[in-house]
Amino acid sequence: METDDRDEMTDPLTGLSTERSEIDTERSEIDTERSEIDTEGSEIDTEGSEIDTEGSELDAKQGERDTELYAEQGELYTEQSDPRYREIDRLPTEEIARLMNAADATVPGAVARAIPAVSAAIDAIAGRMARGGRLFYVGAGTSGRLGVLDASECPPTFGTDPELVQGVIAGGEAALTRSVEGAEDDRDGGAAAIADRGLGPLDSLVGISASGRAPFVLGALDAAARRGALTVSLSCNPGSPLSERAEHPIEVVVGPEVVAGSTRLKAGTAQKLVLNMISTIVMIRLGRTYGNAMIEVSAVNEKLARRATRMVGDITGAGAAAAKGALEAADWNVKVAVLMIERDLGPDGARALLKANGDRLEAARRAGGAA
Repeated sequence: METDDRDEMTDPLTGLSTERSEIDTERSEIDTERSEIDTEGSEIDTEGSEIDTEGSELDAKQGERDTELYAEQGELYTEQSDPRYREIDRLPTEEIARLMNAADATVPGAVARAIPAVSAAIDAIAGRMARGGRLFYVGAGTSGRLGVLDASECPPTFGTDPELVQGVIAGGEAALTRSVEGAEDDRDGGAAAIADRGLGPLDSLVGISASGRAPFVLGALDAAARRGALTVSLSCNPGSPLSERAEHPIEVVVGPEVVAGSTRLKAGTAQKLVLNMISTIVMIRLGRTYGNAMIEVSAVNEKLARRATRMVGDITGAGAAAAKGALEAADWNVKVAVLMIERDLGPDGARALLKANGDRLEAARRAGGAA
C-alpha cells in the first residue's frame, strides 16, 4: 500500500498558527511587564512625592529650630546689648576707657560668687592628678586660646611635663592666631580630639565656652565623660548645655559686654581669672610650690636663674654665692639645692632624701632635721 507523502508533511498553516499563538503570548507578557513597570513608576513617583513632602517638613522644622536658636541666643547674657554702651562710638576716648574699666571692675565679684564651685572642681582635679592623671582645657576661639595659654604656662612656672596640662583649641594650632571657620561648630571634631589624646578615668577635662553652647566643646566633654574622665565646665551664662553635662559646672555670669557679643572682654577676663585659680591651686595641692615660692621654676633664662638663686637664699639663709653654687651642682633644681645646703649633702643624696618624702620639700626638710 502506498503512503501519501502529503500525510507525512506538516500543514504550514498549522505552524503559522502556533507561531502566532506564541507571539500573542509574548505580546501579552510584554504588556503585563509594561503594566508592572508603569505601576512601579507610579509607586516611585508617589515615593518621590513623599520624599519631597518629608524634605519640606524637615526644612520647615529646621527653620523653626533656627528661629528657636536665634531667640535662645538673644536670651544669652553674653549676647545681649547693654543700653549704657549703645553710643560709645560717639564718646571721647577717655570716657570709653573709663566705661570699660568700670565694666571690668565687676568681673572679680562675679568670680567670687563662683568660688565654691571652682574650689570643688579644683579638689576633684587635684585628687586625680595626684594619682597620675592629666588636665585638659578645651575651648574654641578666645576660650580655647585662654586654655592653651594657661596650659603652656605650667611647665616654666611649675616645672611640669608639657603633657601634664594640655590646651586643646577648635581648629588646632592655626586657630591660635586666626579664626578657623566652622571649627567651633564641629562636635565630632571635639570628640575626636579627646580620642586622639586617649583620655582615661584619671584625667580631667575643663570645657571652656562663654556661651556654654560651643558644639566642639560639648562634643569633647561628652567624649571625656564616656571615657570616665572628670568633667568640669566654665561658662558665663546660667543653665547652659555645657553646665548640664559637666560633673562640676562653673558659671561666672558677667552680663552683657561693652561691645555686644564680644566675649573676649569681661567673659574672657573672668575665664582667665578662673583658669589662674585652677592651675595654680592644683599645683599648690600637688606640692609644686613651697609657701608662695615657685620652687619648681625652670631656670631657662637669666631672670629665672636669679629668681631661683633668691629662693634658695631666702629658704636656707645662705648667701647668693652659696645658693648659686648649690643650684649649679643641682642642675638648677631649687629643692635639691636647699637640701644640699641645709643637710650638707651631695646632689644625689639630696635627691634621694627628696624622693623618700614624696618629692615634697617641706616633708624632706623635716625628715632631714631642718627647722
